Amino acid sequence: MKRIARSTLQTAINLVFFAVVGTAILASVFYMTHDAIVKSEEAEKLKLITQIVPSSIFDNDIIQDTLSIPADPLLGNADSTLAYRARIKGEPSAVVLEAVAPDGYSGKINLILAVRANGELAGVRVVSHKETPGLGDYIELPKNPWIKGFDGKSREVYKDADWKVKKDGGQFDYMAGATITPRAVIKAVNKALIYFGDNRDKLFAVSAPPTNKEKTK
Repeated sequence: MKRIARSTLQTAINLVFFAVVGTAILASVFYMTHDAIVKSEEAEKLKLITQIVPSSIFDNDIIQDTLSIPADPLLGNADSTLAYRARIKGEPSAVVLEAVAPDGYSGKINLILAVRANGELAGVRVVSHKETPGLGDYIELPKNPWIKGFDGKSREVYKDADWKVKKDGGQFDYMAGATITPRAVIKAVNKALIYFGDNRDKLFAVSAPPTNKEKTK
């Protein structure tokens, strides 16, 4: 009995030891890769910004002209995010917002969208998602031009009933067999435009930094 008890105790000690070591290794890997992952996501986000904000509509340093905005149900964000402001000759021309569609087929869909000062969409892009490859992933621009269907749209022209897929009586196309994903994205974009309309003055309120041209003088 004593031998069995010692064997059981030794086994338990070994299990605890390996559990502690395993946890320590996982924690170390997380801390070592976390910053790199964040930087990679930021780089991807900035690359997408250049796709949705035409260079002709700003002369400021859009990457530096930012505003931290708190989480808001209309944006779907759980944490504060950055709004990137575009200005030309000191006047607001567009703002880039981050939004989340929480009800994608496979979970959250992270978006960025550029809204012109007049409330018109300059563009929308998907930052990350977990939608089914070959089915719901057509929301990605490299795989399908569907996301460009938001270009030029606004709540001045499209009312709430229009912000749906055509199957539901709205104005947006979709691919057969994959309606949950576009429904989620369309709803999130519409809500983000409502947020913009409610907070336009606040989004552009802070005085603009010097323009790129002013910096070179």
